[in-house]
Amino acid sequence: MELIFFYIFAIVALASAIAVISIRNPVHSAIFLMVCFLQVAALFVLLRSPFLAAVQIFVYVGAVMVLFLFAVLILDLGRERFGEYLHHQSPIAIIVVVGVIFVIGLGLARGKLDAPLGKYTEAELVKNIEVTGELLYTKYVFPFEVISLLLLVAMVGAIVLVMKERK
Repeated sequence: MELIFFYIFAIVALASAIAVISIRNPVHSAIFLMVCFLQVAALFVLLRSPFLAAVQIFVYVGAVMVLFLFAVLILDLGRERFGEYLHHQSPIAIIVVVGVIFVIGLGLARGKLDAPLGKYTEAELVKNIEVTGELLYTKYVFPFEVISLLLLVAMVGAIVLVMKERK
């Protein structure tokens, strides 16, 4: 039964992610992105990680989606202007998609596809948050800092875009 829910959530997440990049209306695209984020949160619940599911909902569905919608409304991206931005990015997008498919293919070729699902006790689930925090600030501190820098660059980029529009 768990596997059926996994496939349902994964298929809906993939379909909504495809809708995000294929729909021209930026508001509809943002709504499909929110659906994709919610499906990923559901996948975290299936993986017995309720903390990550809650963080996914609060941070991405809540904060990031509000930020995206504000950016769309501030920049006043209509369908015509939104298409202009996408038109120049098509060659880069094709290269990125081919690269991502290649990396996923390598991962699937080297990975173990028949790994069993783990069973956790309640004590292990409570300790999950502590272990996540400890790993995040010790073993994975560099990727954490890279993500923080990436978010900072995205904020500065949004500010630069707004400033160019106002001049």
